[in-house]
Amino acid sequence: MANKGPAYGLSREVQMKIDQKYDPELEIILVQWIGGQCGNQVGQPEEAGKAGFQKWLKDGVILGHLINSLAPGSIAKIQASAMAFKQMEQVSQFLKACEKYGIPANDQFQTVDLWEGKDMASVQRTLMNLGSLAVTKSDGHFSGDPNWFPKKSMENRREFSQDKLKEGQSVIGLQMGTNKGASQSGMTGYGMPRQIL
Repeated sequence: MANKGPAYGLSREVQMKIDQKYDPELEIILVQWIGGQCGNQVGQPEEAGKAGFQKWLKDGVILGHLINSLAPGSIAKIQASAMAFKQMEQVSQFLKACEKYGIPANDQFQTVDLWEGKDMASVQRTLMNLGSLAVTKSDGHFSGDPNWFPKKSMENRREFSQDKLKEGQSVIGLQMGTNKGASQSGMTGYGMPRQIL
């Protein structure tokens, strides 16, 4: 990965809009959750803020420990490496494990979003989705405050008997409209103009 110079014009405006979506308060919650979920093996970011958060997660080791704490055995081999392609491979393995865990691919960040720090807000959204899904699953692997994450809605299947279904066919719902209270009083014959006095 080559270092890129500063962006100008439209590219700069787009990057500024992306950067505005980053939530420092959400970062604090995510750091607390990851620390509590993974234990002492992950530590804390060296500095607060987007750059510190990105640097903390960049190599994919912490993300690997996180997904393994929620779904044991998701990533078989987690190892720290200084080589860029190994770090990006760790992040890719995390994203694949997230998809197996239940997070759709379109709700996940791209590896370069984290590795280059281009869209850290999407990294936060992916981690929020992961936390929400972990709270919803209630399989005993989640540790932390469940109020940090919104609980995802679950399917609530209902079974109706044939008698109940037949009964419902004879009812006209109000969505289809009603003519209760309708009358033709005040109607004029067709073709006659309205008289204004």
